[in-house]
Amino acid sequence: MNSLKDKKMKKIIYGISNYKMAREDNYLYIDKTPFIEKLENLNEKYLIFLRPRRFGKSLFLSTLQYYYDENLAHEFDKLFGDTYIGKNPTPLKNSYRILFFEFSGIEVERGLDFVYDRFSSSVKVKIISYLDRYNYSKEDIQSIEQIKDPSDILRKFFEIVENDSIYILIDEYDQFANAILAYSMNDFLKIVGKGGFVRSFYEVLKGATGTGVVQKIFITGVTPITLDSLSSGFNIVKHITYREEFNNLAGFSESEVLLSLKETVLKKCNIDKYSLLEKLKKWYNGYIFNLKADERIYNSTLVNYFLTEFDYRDCTMPIKMLDSNVASDYRALMKLFNIGDSENNFQILQELIENNSITGVIKDRYDLNRDFTRDDFITLIYSMGFITIKDEAFGEVINFEIPNYVIKILYFNYFAVEIEKRNNIKIQNTISQILIDLARGNIEPFKNQLNEVVKVLSNRDLMGFDEKYFQMITLSLLSFASFYFIESQPEKDKKYPDILLIGRDEKVPNNYLFELKWVKGKENYNANKKEGIEQVEGYLKLDKIKSIPKLRSFLLIGSKDRVEFLELER
Repeated sequence: MNSLKDKKMKKIIYGISNYKMAREDNYLYIDKTPFIEKLENLNEKYLIFLRPRRFGKSLFLSTLQYYYDENLAHEFDKLFGDTYIGKNPTPLKNSYRILFFEFSGIEVERGLDFVYDRFSSSVKVKIISYLDRYNYSKEDIQSIEQIKDPSDILRKFFEIVENDSIYILIDEYDQFANAILAYSMNDFLKIVGKGGFVRSFYEVLKGATGTGVVQKIFITGVTPITLDSLSSGFNIVKHITYREEFNNLAGFSESEVLLSLKETVLKKCNIDKYSLLEKLKKWYNGYIFNLKADERIYNSTLVNYFLTEFDYRDCTMPIKMLDSNVASDYRALMKLFNIGDSENNFQILQELIENNSITGVIKDRYDLNRDFTRDDFITLIYSMGFITIKDEAFGEVINFEIPNYVIKILYFNYFAVEIEKRNNIKIQNTISQILIDLARGNIEPFKNQLNEVVKVLSNRDLMGFDEKYFQMITLSLLSFASFYFIESQPEKDKKYPDILLIGRDEKVPNNYLFELKWVKGKENYNANKKEGIEQVEGYLKLDKIKSIPKLRSFLLIGSKDRVEFLELER
């Protein structure tokens, strides 16, 4: 993978959500403007579009802002001239005044009073910015500054701008509400239920659509929970989230990923593009938002992270394939796993990890005043991007799967943390060093850690402890080894070893194959041991296994008393 002669490369959009900045500062922009035309052709005024975090929703909202703002008509050719919509402008371009709300970054840990103040100040800042941008008087601005309540601010604003034609853009409408929901259902219902300040805000917004001052609305978020809870307070929006034609509105299609590679990595490095694409597919691809959609979508932010972190000098993959900031976002969302019956939710996650799939129905709406059902939880984790559609089972019933390697590792990490929390076991403090020792060939620390966890859990829940659960625990502990690819029951010449640990690069000293057996009684020990040895010996004869360098192979025989490690030579 030698470097090519230096070719000029565009900047990568990572952490950039301002369309104008991206276009003026020579960033690589994947053209999503055909969707502007599609949106106008819907003849729907008020829309909501939900996608998992870090999917490029904010950049698209910014694109709408610069396309429709009447103040920016003079910049249209500069900003859009080489895009699809620049060559095929719609009748409504530069036709509105834009009011842009963005509700991420509101900290919820400091209580509802603090959240109320931050929400109110966010609304006030955006409205004052609007009045200033469209040349309203200082008196009008001062009249807004004197009001504290966000709904009253909005009411006064609509009195001032009663003759305007406004396009309202709302980004991350549910970010802080979801964070509150993760801590307290009661607090969530206080702010979005009747009389709550969030509900009141949207009721005023709904009223302004009736007067004609608000001509269009486009809202983005992650889950429908907040909107469903607003109920009649804001029932005017049309969901386009799961419509086939908007499957690719956010995120990257395969052709868009290939274009990104062509304009970056492939300008600098002599690498087979399809081999590189397969690696990106494993880590970041897999999402689909409509059963009829014919293409799975990549997480665009993570693709751009990869392109940013790629070593263009040595033409090698990033050491870390997941940005720690993105991982923190997803772990924060995982707090929503405790909504309703956390034990039932945990069982659903366990089933998903065990079987690599789960079956359920996507719910149209939530009623948080009733019991949170299995399908409610499945819909929630689907909205958040923790599962995606695999295929149709029958009728409305859908088979779901974990979309990619990033999400799978987050699941295993979460499962290990839950085991630690529920059983008062210390794992995270030492697991990194334990796995480094394992990579170097010292298996004893990992063996001791696995023994400790298995002994505690099997003695507490012996009836429910089986080989699949044993495998889940082992995988969860191994998931903290970022220097390995962890494969669970990969297909190798029509055989399926339980776990393969393959080094991310050739510097990792050892690769591992683990076959796991669980013994519930002494009478089964010899039979399980014999079967396991035969299976491992069979795997070691396979060409795909023979080709793995520095491979050590172990049969792990677990029971309530201990885990035995038997190494088998090639």
